[in-house]
Amino acid sequence: MADRAAMQQAPHDSDELVARALEARRNAYAPYSRFAVGAAVRASDGRIFAGANVENASYGLAICAERNAVAQAVSAGARELVELAVATQTSPPSAPCGMCRQTLAEFARDLPITLVNEAGERSRTTLGALLPQAFRGEDLARAPGGGDGDRRG
Repeated sequence: MADRAAMQQAPHDSDELVARALEARRNAYAPYSRFAVGAAVRASDGRIFAGANVENASYGLAICAERNAVAQAVSAGARELVELAVATQTSPPSAPCGMCRQTLAEFARDLPITLVNEAGERSRTTLGALLPQAFRGEDLARAPGGGDGDRRG
């Protein structure tokens, strides 16, 4: 969970993104954990992509809402993310898991994140606060024989 000091009240300009995350949460498939999550991500061109978590009886095959939303964005050609909203049922609202944080770091340097629940509680944090030393493509490029460090093409 995000450091409470790093969170602050979310501005109203995120309302559309929050609404899309809450709507996506209603479509979550979470029969095992009963922890429904919705996410909406805004690309640099303003398009919004939403996703819900989808569980599987083979637990490791589940996909988180945040990664689902990122996959939607990338599949539509978006490569730069500028904002994220995550809707959960917890109070206070929960932050993305570690796998989602790393996935987000592939497409954003530091992403404003609004955390929300159905009761209307909101808090604000950033990807940098949640994942301060993200592993990135340029880390691979610094290794002897490493890759080119920029696979976002």
